[in-house]
Amino acid sequence: MRNLAREVGLLVLAAALGGCAYATALRQLPPEEQTLFRIYSKVMTPEQARAYLRQPTAAARAAYLEATGLAQRFQALDAADREAVLAGQPRPGMSADALRFLWGEPYHTEGWTGHYEHWYYLGSTWDLLAYGSRRGFFETMVFVYLVDGRVKWWLETPPTGVDVSEDGGRRT
Repeated sequence: MRNLAREVGLLVLAAALGGCAYATALRQLPPEEQTLFRIYSKVMTPEQARAYLRQPTAAARAAYLEATGLAQRFQALDAADREAVLAGQPRPGMSADALRFLWGEPYHTEGWTGHYEHWYYLGSTWDLLAYGSRRGFFETMVFVYLVDGRVKWWLETPPTGVDVSEDGGRRT
């Protein structure tokens, strides 16, 4: 039992130190790059985010965004979507990809992809803007309705009827 407790303690310590290193690297970026990282990080994998933060210069970070295709993906958004993402404001008519840059991947989706979709995000709109979609922020839920790949409307509400367990309700 002591070995298990020691191993769990070491895992928690490693996770905490890793999180501290991540936060420190983010704080060392100039403010304009912190803003860009917050936008791009919502469509990055965790590995991509760490690799971006390890880049030694602004030019290297920009080159990394180009190499991963993320810069091109952002530039492919129409001008109104780019402006809304940079302003941190969802808007009716926004493309699904712009919403991903704004809030990240939804927790759950339903419907006919690209036609009539319901996206569910856990967290408030403010949490989603700051951190993207993450487990653990489920004091509220944002329900988004999309038609033909465009946001029609969204509603922030308590998360009733949605399974927010770590396994998504799956039983193994």
